[in-house]
Amino acid sequence: MSSCKSFGKDKVVFATKEDHAQHSTVELPQSEPSPGLLLPNGDINWNCPCLGGMATGPCGVEFRDAFSCFHYSEAEPKGSECFDHFQTMQDCFAKYPTVYNQNLDDNDEKETIPTSDTKVANEYVDPMHQEDEKLPVISKDGAHNSRDIETKKN
Repeated sequence: MSSCKSFGKDKVVFATKEDHAQHSTVELPQSEPSPGLLLPNGDINWNCPCLGGMATGPCGVEFRDAFSCFHYSEAEPKGSECFDHFQTMQDCFAKYPTVYNQNLDDNDEKETIPTSDTKVANEYVDPMHQEDEKLPVISKDGAHNSRDIETKKN
């Protein structure tokens, strides 16, 4: 049979093999379904993980204004009257590039077009050695010599 001892604010329960052999009788309450982007009343759920914290970052107010304008827009095309809100949000994003452009590099928007000088994807290129480079060769007796690397040129 198990026993319980209290040590200040902590409580230690000693369980026996018999205690562990019995199935638990604890019933957990049903978890509430997460509301998603929209709450049941139709309002925007600013705590939704789908927003990626944008509503609470340094430009949270600007983001909420622009997103709300678009969400509640009845114009055709939808959100066409929200240009100023989105421009304000973009201006704010530009002030915090490390927060809002963390996954973008300067090269992300540029497309690389393969040329005849581009290495074939399956061709092995040793990053430590350049073509026509001399490598030291160490013999068993410890003497150093240099030899040319033979490279395959297509």
